[in-house]
Amino acid sequence: MTEVFRIFTCNFGILQAMFELVTSEASYYKSMNLLIYHFMENERLKKILHPSEAHLLFSNLLDVMAVSERFLLDLEKRVEENIVISDICDIVYHHTINHFSVYVTYVSNQTYQERAYKQLLQDKPAFREVISQLEMDPKCKGLPFSSFLILPFQRITRLKLLVQNILKKVEEKSEREITALEAHKELETVVKACNEGVRKMSRTEQMISIQKKLEFKIKSVPIISHSRWLLKQGDLQQMNGPKTSRTLRTKKLFREIYLFLFNDLLVLCRQIPGDKYQVFDSAPRGLLRVEELEDQGQSLANVFILRLLENADDREVSYMLKASSQSEMKRWMILLAPNRRTKFVSFTSRLMDCPQIQCVHPYVAQQPDELSLELADVLNILEKTDDGWIFGERLHDQERGWFPSSMGEEILNPKIRSQNLKECFRVHKTDDSQRRKLGSRNKQ
Repeated sequence: MTEVFRIFTCNFGILQAMFELVTSEASYYKSMNLLIYHFMENERLKKILHPSEAHLLFSNLLDVMAVSERFLLDLEKRVEENIVISDICDIVYHHTINHFSVYVTYVSNQTYQERAYKQLLQDKPAFREVISQLEMDPKCKGLPFSSFLILPFQRITRLKLLVQNILKKVEEKSEREITALEAHKELETVVKACNEGVRKMSRTEQMISIQKKLEFKIKSVPIISHSRWLLKQGDLQQMNGPKTSRTLRTKKLFREIYLFLFNDLLVLCRQIPGDKYQVFDSAPRGLLRVEELEDQGQSLANVFILRLLENADDREVSYMLKASSQSEMKRWMILLAPNRRTKFVSFTSRLMDCPQIQCVHPYVAQQPDELSLELADVLNILEKTDDGWIFGERLHDQERGWFPSSMGEEILNPKIRSQNLKECFRVHKTDDSQRRKLGSRNKQ
């Protein structure tokens, strides 16, 4: 009787997870209908907006809507066939690989969409007035227009988490696990493409802005490149004189420098009048090494050595740099030498007991090297600082970044940590034999 109850409970959990995906898609589709027919197709709004403005604001929204409609119809058809759903991840997989690319197009437009919306609110009082009136309609349930515009991005991210939830509940090495793994993998690819699309749009503008601010004292280095983006920028203090001067205890030892660190290049500058920066050295990121100085006294606290194995003059040079805090020093060191070992190993090492933290307060990243957090996110702790910052790796997508330690609570129970990792390995495992099985089944 106990075994029967266990099987029933297990199957009920799977069904519940699958129904959540179906019902949430229906809710999303309803909200998309509202966005299109209440806002986009509003006659007053259409008269106010120029076609180019409407395109920036709504992009390929109709395509996204059509994809959602087809997806929902297939899900509902499966439910109608048998209320005890056999599986839905095969449907998710099919639609993801064949139709969900429309989400990438829509989300990649987000930067221009946000800017266009702000500009319209500022420049067109009539637009502002109509939007305000439409938002007041009871159908909107008090939600602003902007919250409807971001629905597609929220949905594709939510779908991945819903499939992940199903995957955690299905039987291991079962057919349902195979389809859930494949659906999750394809959704993850789409989500990453969406994120990359947004980044590319903003990165290009950022690189142009930085290029205009740089004046080269050395041989000029072309900054703008489609494959280059900014990782971190900021000021540090450089120690004047040779390393033998370390014993001196005076602030005059240091002078300010400004660093621009890109994914493939480091540029060292000094700030000059007119919001400009004079470049005095540079090096490929792959030819950087860092070394932390320890027990050097208060005046040399948060100091590290940066070595350029091959600088702008094709020679090896070292800079002794001082950061404003321990966390700032660690953040620079991890980005300057990304392959340097952190205090704790990452989940990819498959160490089954590693410090973990669970998010209890949402956090929005303020810098490129920070990580935005959602409630209940679980992360491996890779580095900690005494001044309240953590460098973590989120388990469900392996994204890394810094965040304040106050945003989460450390998971002290080793059994829970082990279970979190086990679930993570299961979600992200790849098995060629399983792919072959799925491929042969699809052919049938």
